[in-house]
Parts: sequence; structure tokens; C-alpha cells
Amino acid sequence: MNNLIKDIDFISAEEAQVCDFKTTEDENTGKSKKLYIESYGCAMNFSDSEIVASIMKENGFDTTSNFEEADVIFLNTCSIREKAEQTVRKRLTDFGRVKRRNPDLTIGVLGCMAERLKEKLLEEEKLVDVVVGPDAYRDLPNLVLAAEDGIKGINTFLSREETYADIAPVRLNSNGVTAFISIMRGCDNMCSFCVVPFTRGRERSRDPFSIVKEAEDLFAKGYREVTLLGQNVDSYKWSPEENNKQRLNKKGEEVSEIVTFDLLLEMVALVDPKLRVRFSTSHPKDIIDAVLYTIKKYDNICKYIHLPVQSGNSRVLELMNRTYDRDWYLERVSKIREILGEECGISSDMITGFCSETEAEHQDTLSLMDIVKFDFSYMFFYSERPGTLAAKKYADDIPLEVKKRRLAEIITKQSQLSLERNKLDIGQEQIILIEGSSKKSDAELKAKNSANKVVILPKGNYKIGDYVKVRITDCTPATLFGEVIEHNPTLS
Repeated sequence: MNNLIKDIDFISAEEAQVCDFKTTEDENTGKSKKLYIESYGCAMNFSDSEIVASIMKENGFDTTSNFEEADVIFLNTCSIREKAEQTVRKRLTDFGRVKRRNPDLTIGVLGCMAERLKEKLLEEEKLVDVVVGPDAYRDLPNLVLAAEDGIKGINTFLSREETYADIAPVRLNSNGVTAFISIMRGCDNMCSFCVVPFTRGRERSRDPFSIVKEAEDLFAKGYREVTLLGQNVDSYKWSPEENNKQRLNKKGEEVSEIVTFDLLLEMVALVDPKLRVRFSTSHPKDIIDAVLYTIKKYDNICKYIHLPVQSGNSRVLELMNRTYDRDWYLERVSKIREILGEECGISSDMITGFCSETEAEHQDTLSLMDIVKFDFSYMFFYSERPGTLAAKKYADDIPLEVKKRRLAEIITKQSQLSLERNKLDIGQEQIILIEGSSKKSDAELKAKNSANKVVILPKGNYKIGDYVKVRITDCTPATLFGEVIEHNPTLS
């Protein structure tokens, strides 16, 4: 199974959750202590680690890429899959060897796994000193100080207000071109398979003015792309009344309007035409036409939507409590194609082997893939998570070998569709943003087009952060290849 995933040149969400992780880089500003963070899981976790680094920086910590020299080690964890938690526990064992040599080392577990297990982590993992959930990062300096005095600490309080809107994140592992901006926290969708509402709490939206300010600051520092993050960005909603905030416009008049996601998108797009805007993730039940028309209106809002379907069968979707059916999903895809055109990239998440899924229902997922023709997908088999509705109500009754076989069929289907979709780009002229060097060759650069596809181009005299216009010449299921026809094209 794992070989199949790796051989087709892209990975499933399962692998991304447990294998793809980021660590801190070295920052030496003369502070007395060193912080090392490892982040696992979703983009929200990586964004949260940047908030944590900012909080700790204000309290006397520089960051290091070498955990052997750290005074404090944080693991920012994911609970979406059982294997993700197993990976964290193994990593704690590695850090334990360092702690035996340096008893003064403080080790903390942050994020979703901390929120799910709470005190159990302190009991089960004796070397852990601090356990902190996603809404309690402001308390980290106090807990670390207590840990230095031998007092273990925990804070897993879930807030209905915390958005960290006033904290300027420290950009970790940054290419200086792309950055995440968290626009909301938590989730009100109680999908039966998902632990996120229990580990990240209820939805609350961040002040739009602070979001725009962060985008402006990033652009001024040379960043050229931001991704607006939320568990369900389409449900973003902010108003001065609901959020108990008074806002004045430039004329000094009180602002009272409600800001929904389509309006927020426009506000960020207007920062500068050279700042590309992406967002993730959309929920099929909430993505409205107004959002699609806003994307169409602004060239710098990328023509790409991540729209998780999870299953192509309506009965399974009902069991998952996704609150839409197959026809609803297909209608939304049809509307995306109608408003934004066939070139708009669409990706998805899919789960195989959910409770009681039949072979015919699995075939419904494959047939939906044929209809939609996703550009790429994150695919994994169902893993029961303690405390979720599915774990309480449904038997996890699909054998593992069946789950894996169905997953292999979905991955094979997606590889075929990705190649089919990428072939449509050959011969097209596209404006792309250079993000870094190609992993395979120092003579090549890596960029992304509007549809979120990787484009490889000759290095030439181009640099990271440049816009170039290319003609697509070739492709694989995962990658486009282009030749440059214009450097620094005009952006409207």
C-alpha cells in the first residue's frame, strides 16, 4: 500500500498527517534560551506553531533547528489519525534520550493530541512536562517557568473567543514568498468521523481588519502569496456587534456591517494586485455563489478550491453527518465550472472503508471522481478516533485489507485523472509564482500556477518571488513543466 502511494508521485492525507512535519529554523538574536518545535498534521498546526514561536520569542527564546541544544522542545501534534499519535509517541522516546543527558530540558506536547488526551499524557509519558491545547498558547511561558521548577503543568481550556489576532506570527521554515494567515478557529461541523470539534472547539472568526493588516505587512516584507486558513472558511462571519468590538472607518464613522467570507476575500485581494490569495478549506454545504463570483472578479484570487467530498455515496455521507448528498456536491462542482471555467483547480479529501460501506457504495466514490475529475486528492482509509460520533454509534466493520484495497483503487483512479487534467494544460500560457528550487535539480525552479499545480521551469536568471509567464510543455500526474516566455508580466 505505502509503495503504491509513493510510486505515483503524490501522497495521501494519511501520509501527510504522520510523515510531513516541519521543524524550527535557527534564529539567533541574542536571547538566552533556545526553543525547538516540531509540527505535525494540517496547515493550521503549522500556523499555530508560528504563533507559539512568537509568544516564546517575546519571553526570551530564540529558535533552533537542533533539538539537542534546545532548552525547550515542543511537539505540536495531530489527532486525526491513530498513526499520527503513534508517531508523536515515538518521537517523545527520541527526546527522552536527550532529557536523560539534560534533566533541565523542558518537553511540551501541544495541539490536538494534547487536547484529546489531557492529563493522560502526563501520566503515560513521564518525560512530558507541559500539555497545552490549541486555545491556551498564551499560557506557555508561565507553564514553562513552572516546569523549570519541577512543576508539571496542563492547560487545555477551549475558548469561544481566542483567535490570537493580536499576535504577529514568527514565520518558520519560510521561503519568504508564501505564508499562512489564520482567519478563524474551531469547527461547528460535527462530522461523525472527525475529532477536530473536540480538540479545537467551536467556530469563531478573527477580526477582518487584523487579517488585512497581516496581509499588508507580509506584502511589505516581500511575500507574494497568502493562504487564508480555517477548518471551514466559508462559514467565516464577523461583525462588531457579535464580537463586541467597535470599529471605525477612515472617516471616523462606526462600522456595523457583517463581514462574510466573500467580503473578506475581496478585502485581502485589494491589498495589492501582486499579492496572490488562496484559501482552505471549503465545506460543500457552505460554499456560495458570492464566493465564486468574488474569485472570478479578482485575478489575484487563485482559481483553485479544495472541496472535500469524503464519499460519493449519499447514504455514507449521511452516516458521516456531512449534511449534503451526492447530488448537492455535484451541483456545487457544476456551479464552480460554470462561473470559474474548466481551468479552475478542484481537489478533494476521500475516505475509504467507512463504517458499513458496501462495495457498490465504494464504486459510487469512483464514479463521482470520473464525473468531477479532481486535479488531485488527499486519500486515506477510515481510522476510528475515540470520542467521535462514529466511534460511539457505528461498528468499524470493514476489514483492513478491504480498506487498503479500496484506497489503492481510489489512488490509481486519481493518478489517471490527475494526468488527464494536467494534459489539458499543455500548450497553455500561464502566469506562475516562483517559490523555490526544484527538489530534483539545482538547474530548475519550482513554482505554482493559479490552480495550485506545481510547475517546474529552467532556473535561468529568475529568483524566488518572481512572477513569470510560461508555456506548459509537458506533465506528469503531479507536475507541469514550462518554458518561460515573459519575465515579470503585467498583473492587473
